[in-house]
Amino acid sequence: MTSAAIQLRDVTIAYDRHPAVHHVSGGFEKGALTAIVGPNGAGKSTLVKALIGELPVTEGCIDRGALAQGDFGYLPQAAEIDRRFPLCVADLALLGAWRDTGAFGGATRETAAKARAALAAVELDGFEQRPIATLSAGQFQRALFARLLLQDAQTIILDEPFTAIDARTTAHLLNIVRRWGSEGRTVIAVLHDLDQVRAHFPQTLLMAREKVAWGPTEAALSNSCLQKARAMSERWDEAAPVCEEARWKRS
Repeated sequence: MTSAAIQLRDVTIAYDRHPAVHHVSGGFEKGALTAIVGPNGAGKSTLVKALIGELPVTEGCIDRGALAQGDFGYLPQAAEIDRRFPLCVADLALLGAWRDTGAFGGATRETAAKARAALAAVELDGFEQRPIATLSAGQFQRALFARLLLQDAQTIILDEPFTAIDARTTAHLLNIVRRWGSEGRTVIAVLHDLDQVRAHFPQTLLMAREKVAWGPTEAALSNSCLQKARAMSERWDEAAPVCEEARWKRS
């Protein structure tokens, strides 16, 4: 039986006391490729930020085992990254080696060679000195994947990694994700393309703020589960009071 890399126990995450993630329990299998899917506003990005410790848990707990915050390879949504920062492609990739070089340390020859290899793996060899502000959306996403390759984390979390990039780049980056899976790394990805999920991610968490289904992708993305998620999203009330279930549990 595969053990869980990260275990959620009755996790609620709230903004201004209104739950964005509501009483979710379950485990992300170690070494598995798991997709997180659901309607817009389902709490997917909120959950992954809590997984890496960027957001606090309001109720319940997240058991990361021996994983520390720095043990995660994390790719946020592209919209959250300021590309105006004066970095070249090589410097961006080298940020993946910060645990070895330190915040202000220089890259050794070995680390620089690994950065070049990572850029070659994402087909950005020759782009080392290009400012990141001049890259296309697909090129920038490849550079971010090179940073993850250099970080060499065993647990990798991707938040909408294939949004607004071309099909060729998506296929190339999916090959990297599959390689991570073959190496026994745990990959958790927020995705919208259900065909992509079915083709490449054997495990799926379907959310609509609450857990709708979690397990093998074929079962989690069944018509009945997808219909339930849509129905739950249509019933959302952004002006609803604080979590009644949580209030009942405390009383």
